[in-house]
Amino acid sequence: MSMLAKTWRFAALAFLIDQAFKYWIVFGLDLINVRVIEVVPPYLVFAMGWNYGINFGFFGGSGEAGRWMLIAIAVGVSALLSQWARKATGTDYAAAYGLIIGGALGNALDRMVHGAVADFLNMSCCGVRNPYTFNVADIFIFAGVGMLIYISHRDDRKRAVE
Repeated sequence: MSMLAKTWRFAALAFLIDQAFKYWIVFGLDLINVRVIEVVPPYLVFAMGWNYGINFGFFGGSGEAGRWMLIAIAVGVSALLSQWARKATGTDYAAAYGLIIGGALGNALDRMVHGAVADFLNMSCCGVRNPYTFNVADIFIFAGVGMLIYISHRDDRKRAVE
């Protein structure tokens, strides 16, 4: 199987997991109306939030044009990562690219359907209250980027030893 096919399998899995959690928590548990469900406070709270921007709501005031621009960016980044995946040398790269693509497209679908990204996870700890919410797609994106940083660093160290 090609690296591109592996990448898109990981992307599809991440996308489906993200959408399943969003549907279950936002609509199945009626978080959209209930607004807050304390699961294990303060460590895990479901708190409904609509993100019209990027992380932490940055660039959220750009209206309808901004919404479509962010969708286009997500699709463009996914296309770019797909091109890089064609040249990937291992399943670890395919997984990292796939997590980012799946998360980006999951959030893009939210923007298309709802006009904003459905965020619902809030985690606080140790006397510090986190005012922000996020979602499973965000976790996949950050995990994928973290994996790419780690893999690149690992491969650079291997090349330096050779």
